[in-house]
Amino acid sequence: MKILGMRVTGVAACFLGLAMLGQPGRLMAQANGTIHGHVQNPAGQPVINAEVRLTTDHNPNATSPKFDYTFPLDASGNYKGTDVKPGNYIAIVYQGAAHIDFLPAPIAAGEDKTVDFDMTRKEYLDKMSPADRAALEEYKKKNAETNVANAKIQNLNALLTSARAATKALDFDTAVKNMQDATAAKPDEAILWDTLGDAQLGQANVAAKAAKDAKTTDPSVSDKYGAAITSYQKAITLNAALAKPSPDLAAAADNQLGQAFGKIGKMTDAAAAYDAAAKADPPKAATYYYNEAATLFNANDMPNAAIAADKAIAADPTKVDAYYIKGQSLIGNATVDPKTNVITAPPDCIAAYQKYLELAPTGQHAEEIKQILEGIGAKVQTNYKAPGKK
Repeated sequence: MKILGMRVTGVAACFLGLAMLGQPGRLMAQANGTIHGHVQNPAGQPVINAEVRLTTDHNPNATSPKFDYTFPLDASGNYKGTDVKPGNYIAIVYQGAAHIDFLPAPIAAGEDKTVDFDMTRKEYLDKMSPADRAALEEYKKKNAETNVANAKIQNLNALLTSARAATKALDFDTAVKNMQDATAAKPDEAILWDTLGDAQLGQANVAAKAAKDAKTTDPSVSDKYGAAITSYQKAITLNAALAKPSPDLAAAADNQLGQAFGKIGKMTDAAAAYDAAAKADPPKAATYYYNEAATLFNANDMPNAAIAADKAIAADPTKVDAYYIKGQSLIGNATVDPKTNVITAPPDCIAAYQKYLELAPTGQHAEEIKQILEGIGAKVQTNYKAPGKK
C-alpha cells in the first residue's frame, strides 16, 4: 500500500510538472515595481526642469550610458515611475545634458521604492568645488536676506489689511495702532502713511463729535487732526519722490488733507489741497472741487465756496449739487428794495438754482429751491426735462 501510495503521488507530481511546463509564463512571471521621490538642490530648494533616469550601467560617468527609464520632475521637484522591471539600478538626476546627482536604486519585484535626492547632504557638499561652495554660500546669504524682506512685506500687508478693515468698522484706535507699527517698520512707504492718515482722521472726527454732543471742548481734537495732516503730508511727499508717483494715491491723500484742514478752520490750506487733488486726478476733478466747495460753504466762506462750485461745474456741468452750493453761496448777496420790499437775487444765483431744477427736478434740494425762487419772485420753471432727453 505504501508503494501504491507513493506511485500515485509521483504520478500526480508528474502531471503537475507537465501542466506548469505547458504554461512557462506563469512559472517565470515577476511583479514589476514602482519608484518615487523628491529632488532638492544644495540650497534646499526643489529641482525643476530636470528628470530622473534609471540605468543598470553602474558607471554614471560613462560617455553614452543606456537608460531603461526616464521620469520627469514636477514643479515641486517630485517624480514617480511605475511598471519598472526588477533590477539593480542606478538613479541619476539629469538637468539638461548634465547629471547632477546619483544614488543606488535597486528595485525588487513588487517593491514601491523611495529614492530621495537631498543635495544638502554632507557627502554631496564635500564633493563640490571651492568655487561652487562659495557661490552656494553667497546664494544662501542673499536668499536669507530675501526671506527676511518677504516676511517683513507680508507682515506689513497684514497690518495694512487689518487697519483698513478696522477703519471700515470704525475701530479707529486699532487702525491707528496697526499703522503706527507699519510706518515704524517701513517709514518710506507712502501708502502706509496715507492709511494711517485715514485712521487718524476718523479718530479725530469721533473725538470732535463726542465733544460737540457733550457741549464741551476737547483740546486733543486739534492735535488729532494735526496728526492726520502730518501723515497725509508724509504720504504725498513720499509718493511725489517716486520714479512713477501714483496719481490715485496723491489725489486721495490731498482730498483727505483738505478735509482735515477744513476741520481745524484752515480754509486756504484746505482749498489748496483740494485743488492739488483735482490736478493729480483730472477725471475726478469735479468731485474734488465739489468737496472744496462744500468745505468752504460749511465754514461760511461763501465767496470762495461759489468759486469752488464754479470749478466743479466747469469740470462736470452735470454736477448737480455744485449748482445748489453756488446758489446758496450767492443768495446772501440778494438786495431788498426798501420802498417795495422786492428781493433781487444775483442773476448767477437764480441761474444756478434753475440749472439744479433742470438737472434734478425731484432732487434732494428741489423743493427748497422752488420756495426760495418763489420767495424772491423769480419764475419757477415747471417743464423740466430729464437729463439727456430732448
